[in-house]
Amino acid sequence: MRNEPIERIISIAQKEKFHILRDPYALAIAIVVPLFIVLVFGFVIDFDVKDIPIAFQDQSQSTQSRDFLQKLENSGYFKIKEKLYSTEDAFKEIENGNVKAFVQIPPDFEKDIISKKPSQVQVLLDGADNSTAGVIMGYLAKFRSFVNVDYFGVKQNFQVNEQFYYNPQLLSSWFVVPGLTAIILALISILLTALTVAKEWENGSMELLLSTPVKPIEIILGKMIPYLFIGIMALVLVLIVSFMVFEIPFSGSLITFVITSIVFLVSCLAQGILISILAKNQQLAMQISMITGLLPSLLLSGFIFPIENMPTFFQMLTSILPARWYILISRSIFLKGADISNIIAPSIALIILSSVLVLLALKNFKSNLENS
Repeated sequence: MRNEPIERIISIAQKEKFHILRDPYALAIAIVVPLFIVLVFGFVIDFDVKDIPIAFQDQSQSTQSRDFLQKLENSGYFKIKEKLYSTEDAFKEIENGNVKAFVQIPPDFEKDIISKKPSQVQVLLDGADNSTAGVIMGYLAKFRSFVNVDYFGVKQNFQVNEQFYYNPQLLSSWFVVPGLTAIILALISILLTALTVAKEWENGSMELLLSTPVKPIEIILGKMIPYLFIGIMALVLVLIVSFMVFEIPFSGSLITFVITSIVFLVSCLAQGILISILAKNQQLAMQISMITGLLPSLLLSGFIFPIENMPTFFQMLTSILPARWYILISRSIFLKGADISNIIAPSIALIILSSVLVLLALKNFKSNLENS
């Protein structure tokens, strides 16, 4: 017994497959873009600030002051760029962006150390780059504790043992790359689907397809299937680069990760089809895809900026973004070895959002047919 709906869906999927194979632009997006993004972002985005350029003024000119500066540079956080002779010169260097901080050692530095008296070392920071300034303050606080013990004999009656779970070396790539899977899948799925379907509206081939007995749901599913495989192929490329280039461990269940990735892909594909239905031309579809797909995934998903630090309104807004829940799932599975019991809440949220987007695409597709 023939199953005509399934046959029609497969026929549309095969038609879309041939269309993709004849389109070098689509293939480039599917293969080159994931590799480019994961390599560039994985290497470039680094939250570990090192070799911060600083200048100094040594008013003490003593063995202790030179030792202090040497310890500062040997810490690995700072790179002493030049010696200055006045605070005015320091302001000029900071204003020009040549240095991020200026360290001024007082004349009585050596005498204070010998007498075990706390010495006031002046530090001027470039506050225009507040993220780097905050990191410098943290480094200086850690360095100050070390110097106090070394010079002034300040000891504590307890020890602090720092242990970092899931990312022992605090490598930025371990944090960035699992989140990049969401950005890459969203970009490819939304953009490719929106552009190719919008192109069919422009060329008039969609009207020919609509004149056949094919139902809207069959068209949507047939359009989504080939791009679902493209998304899975991109996901495999990202995983290969993650393991071979960045040596990121994969601690969780691969099956769970693949299933949740497919659910996320469905939400992105449905969003792309919805955009193509509303836009009907490629240029507008690309603009809407960037505004509603890429930018929210980058800025509001927790990929870079912690959601808990956002204003309440934006925290609530992130709840309707599939990328927010998928990034949480991806990082939990990658680094924490989470199983399905640990990610029930984000998985349910992802399934709900995917279903809503598919229903919206179907509803708008039907409305579009009735108004045509």
